[in-house]
Amino acid sequence: MKDTFDIIVIGAGHAGSEAAAAAARMGSEVLLITLDMTKIAQMSCNPAMGGIAKGQIIREIDALGGLSAIVTDKTMIQFRMLNKSKGPAMWSPRAQNDRLKFSYEWRMQLEKIPKLFFWQDHAKELIIENNTVKGVVTSLGVKFFAKAVIITAGTFLNGVIHIGNTQIKGGRMGDPASIGLSQQLAQLGIETGRMKTGTPPRLDGRTINFDALTEQKGDNPPGKFSFDPDSKMILPERSCWITYTNKQTHLELQKGFKFSPLFNGTIKGIGPRYCPSIEDKLVTFPDRDQHQLFLEPEGTETIEYYLNGFSSSLPLDVQVKALRKIPGLEKVEIFRPAYAIEYDFFQPTQLYHTLESKYIRRLFFAGQVNGTTGYEEAAAQGLMAGINAHLIINNQEPVILGRDQAYIGVLIDDLVTKGVDEPYRMFTSRAEFRILLRQDNADYRLSPLGYQLGLINEERYSIFEKKYEQISNLIHFIKQTSISPDIVNPLLKEKNTTPINQSVKLERILLRPQILLSDLIEIFPPLKEQIDKITLNREEILQSVEIQIKYENYIEIEKMIAEKIKKLEHIPLPENFDYSRLHSLSTEAKQKLNKIKPKNIAQASRIPGVSPSDINNLLIFLGR
Repeated sequence: MKDTFDIIVIGAGHAGSEAAAAAARMGSEVLLITLDMTKIAQMSCNPAMGGIAKGQIIREIDALGGLSAIVTDKTMIQFRMLNKSKGPAMWSPRAQNDRLKFSYEWRMQLEKIPKLFFWQDHAKELIIENNTVKGVVTSLGVKFFAKAVIITAGTFLNGVIHIGNTQIKGGRMGDPASIGLSQQLAQLGIETGRMKTGTPPRLDGRTINFDALTEQKGDNPPGKFSFDPDSKMILPERSCWITYTNKQTHLELQKGFKFSPLFNGTIKGIGPRYCPSIEDKLVTFPDRDQHQLFLEPEGTETIEYYLNGFSSSLPLDVQVKALRKIPGLEKVEIFRPAYAIEYDFFQPTQLYHTLESKYIRRLFFAGQVNGTTGYEEAAAQGLMAGINAHLIINNQEPVILGRDQAYIGVLIDDLVTKGVDEPYRMFTSRAEFRILLRQDNADYRLSPLGYQLGLINEERYSIFEKKYEQISNLIHFIKQTSISPDIVNPLLKEKNTTPINQSVKLERILLRPQILLSDLIEIFPPLKEQIDKITLNREEILQSVEIQIKYENYIEIEKMIAEKIKKLEHIPLPENFDYSRLHSLSTEAKQKLNKIKPKNIAQASRIPGVSPSDINNLLIFLGR
């Protein structure tokens, strides 16, 4: 049996699947170790991908050549573009997915990769020599050897499930916990902590009164995540449904607070502030009489529903009584209760931007083991860990995405520079250059890199080049072509905006917030003729053109600011410098700088506790 590989990936969740796929497609022989091959990239919580900022991450993964977007499109049962009422920097795609088909499709995608091998087992120990990882020992006693190892164990490391006073060891309901790795890494000096997350109950759709709920349909026509022109929604659409808790629900929930492991000290791990349990919501917002809930279908054929917004660790009987006070759920039956899960994570400030450990060479960490929450954040880390593991073992320059280049760059920089004190999730507000990091231009920002890495093939890259050639041609036409008052003034009057007295460029008209590109297409035949020349996804191209023209000034300002900040990244800091020698620095700055060891002034400036005054003192020390 083959026992030696280039890279071993521990865990086949979203992070592990992307890591294994990327490294193997780039040419490494990869072994993917998982506890259960029938649950590859399992949607352990909600059956959905994307959302605010998370949708941008999935599009970035796709632009780099990852697989999450393609799998999402193939198993999607509803698509919605969120935040359309706001500016395009805030638009975020979100999909409901068929949970079973999602996992099955991921496995099919992975099995197509020739250099990717699988082993169903529990990785209980790392083989380490001279502070360099050399392989893995499994619970069956099998030893596998590799040049690099990527740990993507999710919530499985010493996982404990909480339902009231009941505790079960497990990585998720029905699956065992992973024991051994955390203890070994802690003994080797890796800082380990505990975090907590949770999941809502799953409901029997046959016992739900949908007449009492508000239906929420998807976009028509539906959008998609992948830039691959062949990727699209193929499954029948299913609606989501909305309901609300009420005072009676809250009273039932409060009866169980004394049994809540969240409140009685049983749970020690830190929970996600932005995805709180229902009991957390009642305590945090005591004046709120109701909380919105979403019933999300688990697939095209199943009767199972996920109750988004009702995560809990309260006892089973309390959950059921409270659920039956909710409109539409008066007679509901459940398939499984809500539960909280506590698990080990490793403080990510112990990693380089490549996601390689600072203390154990060739050992990489990705996903929830780094203190993040969410499939999308995990998948992004997995992709970058897989890419960098392959590059580093082949003595090539690693890939580090900038904060002005991708949400993935913001995510990883936040983790390794600031660390985490709660489960980290991405928001558009975390990105200072969000006008540059839109969901529509992820391919423009990242596909050349994906092509260079060998993750985007020739055919798809040729289509990418043609797409941006057509975008460029249309922008040029709009900037150079004039329209006369007699043609455009009726439209301007209709839209309650000032008429023009002489011919102006189409761009000047389109810059008005009241005017859309579609309005001009209807009244100006030369523009329609130009658009008829578009041979690719017309809607995608028109959207990109309109955004680039309307927001050009804002985009240029952000580019200018990004360039100024980039100059600080060219000012390196000594790798093993003892900052306590600099008496001009604050005590907190000395401690943080010695712990994190930033590579440059820009990274140092983003460390919490390092003030602008400290940065000035560092620049003086460096002769700047």
